[in-house]
Amino acid sequence: MKNRGRPKLLGVGEIHLHQTTTLTPEQYVSGLTDFGPGRSKLFGNSADEYLKEDRRGRSEADVTEGAGGIWERLHYDWSDPNRVVLTTTDSNVWGGASGHTYTFTRQPNGTTDIDVIVVREGKNLKGRMLGFVPRTIGRSVLEKAFENSVKAVEARNEAERLEAAA
Repeated sequence: MKNRGRPKLLGVGEIHLHQTTTLTPEQYVSGLTDFGPGRSKLFGNSADEYLKEDRRGRSEADVTEGAGGIWERLHYDWSDPNRVVLTTTDSNVWGGASGHTYTFTRQPNGTTDIDVIVVREGKNLKGRMLGFVPRTIGRSVLEKAFENSVKAVEARNEAERLEAAA
């Protein structure tokens, strides 16, 4: 039986999330790599007061973001049209192999499957305690946050489509 929409534990501090969307990979990547004001409307764990785009290239960026007293500097790489890799380069709690990998699979019916692997390796006591959360009560929180981000990017895309048609 296929595990649709439910997080699956892969290993220590690692969780798999899945969503199917009407968005194209390019549309989701556009939202994922929009580091402007209002990002928290798309990604709830990226509060505007923490957000700082440190450097941006054509298909990569270094961005500091966070929320609730937790921040991390991430290197975003979207050079592969079917995959975006976010690598944690600095953080007040995360270290080691921490980051996110988004993989996009276009389906024949026009939808896109988005699979995300989130890795959390704590670099201090707070990080190790928070790293335990995805393996316990936090799985549903991460799943809901991902689901909300997909819905928010879908809504933004629809609003842009309607505005362009007007």
